[in-house]
Amino acid sequence: MTERIFLLDGMALAYRAYFAFISSPLKNSRGENTGAVYGFTNAVLKILNDEKPERIVCVFDTPEPTFRHRRYADYKATRDKMPDDMAAQLGDLKDICRAMGVPIIELPGYEADDLIGTIAKKAAKKNLQAFIVSGDKDFTQLVEPLVSLYNPGKRNTTGEIVDEDGVRNRYGVGPQQITDILGLMGDSSDNIPGVTGIGEKTAVKLIKEFGSIEKLYENIETLKGKQKENLIRDRENAFLSKELATIDTDVPYQFGWEDFRCNRPDYDRLMELFAKLEFTSLIERFHDSISGISVPSIDSISNYDHQYIIVTDDNGLQSMTGELLSAGRFSVDTETTDLHPMFAELVGISFSAQAGRAFYVPFNGGLKPEYILQTVKPLLENPEIQKTGQHCKFDALVLMKNGIRLQGFVFDSMIAAHLLNPERSANLDLLAMDHLKYKKIPTTDIIGEKKQAIRMSEAPVEKVADYACEDAECVTRLFSVLFPQIRENSMDRLFEEIEIPLIPVLTAMEYNGVRIDTELLNRMSKEYEKELTALEIKITAEAGMSFNLNSPQQLGDVLFEKLQIQKHLGQTRVKRTGKTGQFSTDVKSLEKFRGLPVIDHILAYRQLAKLKSTYIDGMPPLVHPETGRVHSTFSQTVTATGRLSSSNPNFQNIPIRTELGREIRKAFTPGKDGWLIVSADYSQIELRVLAHMSGDVNMLDAFSHGEDFHASTASRIFNIPVAEVTPDQRRRAKDVNFGIIYGMSAFGLADRLHISNSEAAEFIDQYFGAFPGVRGFIDRTIQEAIERGFVSTMYGRRRYLPDLKNKNRNARQFAERAAVNTPIQGAAAEIIKIAMIKIHQAMIGKRMQSKMILQVHDELVFETPSTEKDDLLALIAENMENAIPLDVRLKTDVGAGANWFETK
Repeated sequence: MTERIFLLDGMALAYRAYFAFISSPLKNSRGENTGAVYGFTNAVLKILNDEKPERIVCVFDTPEPTFRHRRYADYKATRDKMPDDMAAQLGDLKDICRAMGVPIIELPGYEADDLIGTIAKKAAKKNLQAFIVSGDKDFTQLVEPLVSLYNPGKRNTTGEIVDEDGVRNRYGVGPQQITDILGLMGDSSDNIPGVTGIGEKTAVKLIKEFGSIEKLYENIETLKGKQKENLIRDRENAFLSKELATIDTDVPYQFGWEDFRCNRPDYDRLMELFAKLEFTSLIERFHDSISGISVPSIDSISNYDHQYIIVTDDNGLQSMTGELLSAGRFSVDTETTDLHPMFAELVGISFSAQAGRAFYVPFNGGLKPEYILQTVKPLLENPEIQKTGQHCKFDALVLMKNGIRLQGFVFDSMIAAHLLNPERSANLDLLAMDHLKYKKIPTTDIIGEKKQAIRMSEAPVEKVADYACEDAECVTRLFSVLFPQIRENSMDRLFEEIEIPLIPVLTAMEYNGVRIDTELLNRMSKEYEKELTALEIKITAEAGMSFNLNSPQQLGDVLFEKLQIQKHLGQTRVKRTGKTGQFSTDVKSLEKFRGLPVIDHILAYRQLAKLKSTYIDGMPPLVHPETGRVHSTFSQTVTATGRLSSSNPNFQNIPIRTELGREIRKAFTPGKDGWLIVSADYSQIELRVLAHMSGDVNMLDAFSHGEDFHASTASRIFNIPVAEVTPDQRRRAKDVNFGIIYGMSAFGLADRLHISNSEAAEFIDQYFGAFPGVRGFIDRTIQEAIERGFVSTMYGRRRYLPDLKNKNRNARQFAERAAVNTPIQGAAAEIIKIAMIKIHQAMIGKRMQSKMILQVHDELVFETPSTEKDDLLALIAENMENAIPLDVRLKTDVGAGANWFETK
């Protein structure tokens, strides 16, 4: 069999990979674009796996000019500069290439095309089969019996080979005539001029007729008209273009064929690079992708002696609890029948106190569930025995449902991983792969996939045991890996004083749930349906036709083609957007047309429809059949700023500034007669944090005197007494106050206040004149972020912002806004978390019946017996307003009522 050599056009593969992700860039947790490296690596791994080549080499261009630049000064002059975020990936890309065992060559003064052409021709002379891996059509000129083009194709597809027949089928001429075609048609990507008016189709026709450019010009008199004139006028360009397009196959590059042997990959280096770039899926696939090469598998790399014990009798249970008690710290994990803890039934519990050893106690393995729970309860409830886990809140909730209050949390691998890489998934399988180089048993191996899936309780105990023990034992090992990193990154205070103590608070809050008045929601649903119908009738009348209001395409056509609403803004045309070429009809696009009846009705319709589907109709089905309450899930590992998020349902999105949104709050009621709802909301907490962080004297003074801060701001900006500030001036000042926190530009403020950009810019300048300390804080924060690559909150939460150095203005400005907002919003999040912890512990200490049931942004909601109301109000205010010491007083608005609406 003829030996083969694969010649990789490195830059072509890199560009192809980069632009494959252009619409949705692949980024790591530090915000760095990694799409080019990821796509390139996949392509190379596919070749290694599919073809198992004997020889391979990757060739790259260099920045030095080549003979083509000397021959034609404008060669490639029109080509766009390589994107910054692609150029930043080339170092890692080449490192991965070498680590995969693929040699790299580059020669200053010569293009990769010429190096590839030289090696390909020499390989053919040595009777080696050369495959050129590139999408560049120029390489078709090199094709001959032992030189072919190779397209690796997508995953799970076969690579495509283009031989001489393939060239003829594509271009209608042989490979030896490709340079003649390129000479006539030119190449816009390389700024090769060609002949005016001649494209590929005409070039192919002429070369098929005359055979070459030289023969064409020998017979130029046989042509007529404009084509002949262009050919005569551009004769010099035609021959120059052919010369520029011809690949040099005699580059003076010295090499030995053994230099191109496909080497054994450096597994450790690859794992290091994949971990750095966060290519978890590649770590998992790596062994399979290069199975033809002698490389140790992930299993053999991470395999180690372990002992997984299934506990099925009392002796085993007592022995296990004694061992865990002696250890003083262990990880715990529950296996259940459902992903929602309040709907889940326990299948078993696993424990691990040391690497390589774990226990699984099945609830269907011989011991009665009640006896198991009774035996492990003292161990799990003992706060002196340290507990570790992955997503501890889930296990705590499941155990709470079964009468056990899990205490003694010291480590949650999911939370730790999120703090270290806030934009990266903290799934245990990924963490094991990233940090332990260990491939866990997939859940689908136990219960199957999708429609064919069985319940965990139906799976064989032995299979579940391995899976469960592995979970607990991985957490034990992750503790020794991740916890030191938390300390190295100065986040131990954030981790130990806020995030871990918050787990039992959120556990109790989710377990408590919220009582929803479903009868009220049903009545509201009917009322909203009538209102939606009335709005639809009005919109149809304004449009003069019926159409589907929920179809963006139909709505856009009606508004911008039939009604021509753009003319109200003095526009004659509106750009279409997206792949489908539709008009943009999102809220932001339509807001600028407010005041037009049809637009006002559409926006009202959308708001009403969203509230109806998400909350009014969406909450009743979520009521738990046993508790009669809705149990939302609150997560600590979603946002980069540290704010809590909620899901099923998302209570954070209930609007509070609209009458409709506030009306929904009437459905949140106490679960018992004689009880009340209590709400406590931080007043302007982010502005108070900004005052503290900036140290601005005027801002601190306004808060210290208890002034209406927005009116005070307006007074300073407009240089008038506070008493003379109009409602409109206060509104404008309020928009600037909050706009500054979120990095609002003059353009954004102008759009918000419906004023000109110059007026908005002047308004912002006046603001910074009134509060010079804020300007200094913003400049200082951005500069420090540029120098360090990240911003951090009061307690050390980090957010990496590599786009601060991006030459793309929009990307850079977005990063600057995030740099300013993150420390402020993050501090506000930390403050309310600390307040929640203090209030929770105080209520327990006072043996109160009151319950914390919701956290929504800067607001906490409670349920309390009327007899405890006064004590609770005082306790809440004390702990919220003294959560942490600041240079400005924290203020809360606290109220009680028969429902959430009435607390304000």
